[in-house]
Amino acid sequence: MQEYNNLSVLIVDPNPGMRGSLHNMLGQSSITKVEYAVSSGTAIRQLEKKAFDIVLCEYDLGGGTDDGQDGQQLLEDLRHHKLIGLETIFIMLTSEGVYSKVISAAELTPTDYILKPFTVDVLSGRIGRAIERRAVFLQAHQLIDQGNAREAIKACRAGQEQHPRHAAEFLRLRAGLHLHLHELTEAEEIYRHIVDTRAPGWAALGLARALFAQQRHVDAREVLVELIDQNPRLMAAYDLLARTHAALGQAAQAKKILEDAVAISPHMVRRLRQLGEVAFEAGDLGAAERAFKQVVSKAKYSEFRDPEDHLNLVRALVKKGDTSQASGVIRDLERSLRSNANTEACRAIGSAMVLEMEGNAPGAANELSTAVHAVGASKGLSTQLKIGLVQTCLSNKLDQAASEVMLNMMSDGESGVSIEQAVDVFEKAGRHDLARDVGAQIKLQVQELMSDAADMASQGEHRAAVSVLTKALRRTPGNLPVLFASVEAILQQLNALGWEVALAEQAQYQMQTIARLDPAHPALSMLRGQYAATQRKYGIAV
Repeated sequence: MQEYNNLSVLIVDPNPGMRGSLHNMLGQSSITKVEYAVSSGTAIRQLEKKAFDIVLCEYDLGGGTDDGQDGQQLLEDLRHHKLIGLETIFIMLTSEGVYSKVISAAELTPTDYILKPFTVDVLSGRIGRAIERRAVFLQAHQLIDQGNAREAIKACRAGQEQHPRHAAEFLRLRAGLHLHLHELTEAEEIYRHIVDTRAPGWAALGLARALFAQQRHVDAREVLVELIDQNPRLMAAYDLLARTHAALGQAAQAKKILEDAVAISPHMVRRLRQLGEVAFEAGDLGAAERAFKQVVSKAKYSEFRDPEDHLNLVRALVKKGDTSQASGVIRDLERSLRSNANTEACRAIGSAMVLEMEGNAPGAANELSTAVHAVGASKGLSTQLKIGLVQTCLSNKLDQAASEVMLNMMSDGESGVSIEQAVDVFEKAGRHDLARDVGAQIKLQVQELMSDAADMASQGEHRAAVSVLTKALRRTPGNLPVLFASVEAILQQLNALGWEVALAEQAQYQMQTIARLDPAHPALSMLRGQYAATQRKYGIAV
């Protein structure tokens, strides 16, 4: 039996007898650094404070009741909020015989899952294999978790040569990193090579992702339809196919695909949320209501509850004309979620919807004013919610409030809303006057940012100049003057402060964007020459 005395383990199980039994089994494998969590909440709080090598998690965290999260929902939260890294070994323990729950856990890629009852030899053997595999991928996983994608690609190449038995997994990681870097051609080539030679499901799924990222939606759809036909339990393929249908404007088909996926794997909260959104868009309010009710119910015991889930349910109920039930959902929101700006914004928007449906225009306007104030103080609310608030303000003749929310969104570099999208919201509402005013204000802000960046660069504050221009680009991603200024600022920083791979890649991507927007622009060749000269300066092959 191997010695694992340096490993740290977190046991997540509400049953004290099972915790004791697992502790004894681990002790027989020389694992003594063991801590406990009795629920998903305590597990999350412990993982927020420190990292563990191994998490042993019971699937039924409710102890046979419906209280609390199950292990699948906990794993979903841990992955989504990045509380465990790729190198963390997560082993699910379950005696659950319901196949749908097992497949739900499996699609979230725990390192392993073990069916109870099991012996100490089984547990030790599974841990041993997981440790050996972790050692093979440790360097690449650490670089990925650190956000160093370029070095991670190099580590994957080296790992592929050193560990041919794991070559396919290293290829998988490398292709995913190219996707992350938006190097779509490179990713597509890797995936196509594997599909042509071995045809594992993940390679076809990766190929579809590369095609989708290139907006080749019809090609992606063809790959995914065939993939699901051959691998009907590859759940991520359903999710991407639904997104592909949605991108093609086929909301009804997207809803059908997600319903099929939920029938197979009914416990993934994010898929249920996506189903609700797609069903609402398709006009199937009954399906939207059912999906959002499940989301609210399943997320009830999560440490990361989102008040927008309640608001989505209110939206579906109001659209159906059921203001009584919608009011009940709002009361549940107030009772069950902690009071903060996000919760207040969702409560006020939901209340405004109900009041507007009941014909109480002054009351709705008051709630919308409250919502605008709360949104200004909030953190993490979705862009979709804020755009919806703008549209509702416009329909209630709250022009100033609508403009305020939109301009605040444009000041938020994480919103992802461009000037064209912002103006389009007002144009679709028939408010050309506001579209013109908001567009002019945003353009003025961008001009001021460019002027500030030029002053910073002239004073040698190169990093600050690049940061300011990056912010400007988030507001106007297709603005050629800003793109040129950004590339020039990056090259100035590289020449003055040294070569940085991530920054050089940013400049390359921006030059590719310029070439796509205006391939004959006379200044583009000059920029490319400056970039090549900077490469030569540092001895980097052109």
